[in-house]
Amino acid sequence: MAVVDIHVHFMPQNVLDKVWGYFDRIRAAGVDWFIQYRTDENARLTALRELGVVAFAPLVYPHRPGMAEWLNEWAADFALRVSEAVPTGTFYAEPGAEAYVRKALEAGARCFKSHVQVGGYDPRDDLLDGVWGQLAEAGVPVVAHCGDGPQPGAFTGLGIFEEVLARHPRLTAVIAHAGMPDYLGALDLVERYPNVHIDTTMVGVPFSERMAALPPDWRSRIAGLADRVVLGSDFPNIPYPYEVQLDAIRSWGLDAAAEQAILHDNGVRLLQLSR
Repeated sequence: MAVVDIHVHFMPQNVLDKVWGYFDRIRAAGVDWFIQYRTDENARLTALRELGVVAFAPLVYPHRPGMAEWLNEWAADFALRVSEAVPTGTFYAEPGAEAYVRKALEAGARCFKSHVQVGGYDPRDDLLDGVWGQLAEAGVPVVAHCGDGPQPGAFTGLGIFEEVLARHPRLTAVIAHAGMPDYLGALDLVERYPNVHIDTTMVGVPFSERMAALPPDWRSRIAGLADRVVLGSDFPNIPYPYEVQLDAIRSWGLDAAAEQAILHDNGVRLLQLSR
C-alpha cells in the first residue's frame, strides 16, 4: 500500500547533526536509541521511496529564536527539489513570528511543526496568538509536539495546549505521538475539537510500549475516530525499521477502510494532495 507520512524529519545537515547528537547523548546515558536511518539525504529519500511512502511532510523546528524563518526557507527549497515532499514551516515564540508564518503560508506551506518541548516556549504566549489564528484561518495543519513524552518540559502537557485550542477552536492540530504518554487525554481532545487529529509516531511499537504502553481500550477508542488518526513515523530518527510502525498500526485490528484512512487518505486530505 502507498502511504503518506505527516511526521518525517529532513533538515539542514548542521541542524540534523545537533538532533543526532542529542540521541547520541541519551544512548550514552543508557537509552538504547540507535538511529536506524542515519545516512546521507539521498539514501534516506531512497529508503522512503522503497518503503512505499508516496508523500511526506519534512518537518523542521527551531530550538532557539532567530532560526525559524531560515528553516522555512530551507524547507520550501527542499520541497521544490523533492517531489514527494510538501512545503512545510515552523515558528518560535518571538517577535516577527506572525509575519514570517504569513510569508511561509503565502509561499505555499501546507504543514507546520510546533515542538514545544525542544523549543521550550509557551504555546499560549501572546507572540503566537496571531500565528495560531492564521493557521486556523488557512486550515493548514500544525503537528504539535506538546505532550510530556519522552520527558516533560516547562510548557508541555495536553492541558496547556488545550488552552490554545480553546482560544482557536478551528485550528487543525495534529497531536504528535498521540500525546504520549497521555494517549487518552489526546483522544479526549480529538473528541472535543472538530479539527484535532493525532499522529501515530512511535505509537504502539515495542520500543515505546516498554515506556508508555497503549491503554487496553485503545482499539475501541480509535475505531470510531479513524478519520482523525494519521500516519507519522519520526523517520529517520527511529531506533527500529520503518515497517515496525506500519506493523503496529495493523496490529490494532481495525478494518481495511480504517487502515487505509490512517496510512494514506487522512494524510492526503491534511496535506492537500491530489494523489
